[in-house]
Amino acid sequence: MPPSWQSARSRRLPRTGETVSSGGGRPARAPSGHADAMSSIDLEDLTKEYGSTRAVDRLTCTVEPGRVTGFLGPNGAGKSTTMRLVLGLDHPTSGTATIGGRPYATLREPLRTVGALLDAQAAHGSRTARDHLRFLAVSNRIPARRVDEVLEETGLAAVARRRIRTFSLGMRQRLGIAAALLGDPPVLILDEPVNGLDPEGIVWIRDLLRRLAREGRTVLVSSHLMNETAVLADHLVVLGRGRLLADVPTQDFIEQHSPPRARVRTDDPARLRATLLAEGYTVQEDDGRWVVKGARAGEVGAVAAREGIPLLELTDERASLEQAYFALTADEAEYTAAAPASSTVPQEA
Repeated sequence: MPPSWQSARSRRLPRTGETVSSGGGRPARAPSGHADAMSSIDLEDLTKEYGSTRAVDRLTCTVEPGRVTGFLGPNGAGKSTTMRLVLGLDHPTSGTATIGGRPYATLREPLRTVGALLDAQAAHGSRTARDHLRFLAVSNRIPARRVDEVLEETGLAAVARRRIRTFSLGMRQRLGIAAALLGDPPVLILDEPVNGLDPEGIVWIRDLLRRLAREGRTVLVSSHLMNETAVLADHLVVLGRGRLLADVPTQDFIEQHSPPRARVRTDDPARLRATLLAEGYTVQEDDGRWVVKGARAGEVGAVAAREGIPLLELTDERASLEQAYFALTADEAEYTAAAPASSTVPQEA
């Protein structure tokens, strides 16, 4: 079953050893998806070449359960290829990609193990939303009641019998997420899940993914939206030209790529500036405040206290995720726009 049709989960994980109905009255083992290695995504020396182009270059990392992992990188960095390799849609040139220790292709009922949304446009436009999910449920022995449950959770219950070709991009995105929730699995992989969603939908998917991670599931989210990733992701995996650039908690990533900077305000600015310059700091004025490069707020405060300079405001100024990301990937972008040619204003004779 091509995983661009998806799966994931909307309620708690079954407890260890608990059984769930697989349809037809037959019990099945609960998904092995608690917060342990059985639900991690493991990449080991993963490499994919297309002719002379190496799209993924010996990538080794583990996407762990219990947190939302943001998957970042410029266009052409290898993110989509990596997800396709994980989901068995492409074969690696070398190395391995496994989910819970197993290749995707060996999963008997994949929607019960991993839910994925790679392309919201993949659903057949002539089917209704409900029929699309019913076909997926039957193919993976998922109880029919789950179809109505995920339609309700994704806000599509009222349009369940409409044909998919009449859906907006945001509605198709919600349908893809519903399909990803259908099998209630321990692993979720989403590529740009907020595309087409309105602000309410963005808040909804953010809360949903956080809840899934809190339940012990593995959540991998690829996105180009830095502000949203900063709010959502606990951990980051960053690629550049197919290589691993960072595998680190989000706040640590920002700290590592944020040069020290403090912002300070005083009623004796000239004296403070002279003192800081004498200490070797770079000082710039910004809207009535001094921005001190190369210093933390504590260091500036200590200098001011020693010299008896009263401060009215003192804070550390940290980079945003977007600024930190660009600091790391500036030389890794495969596709960059050329700088506009400078225009010359014609002179009057």
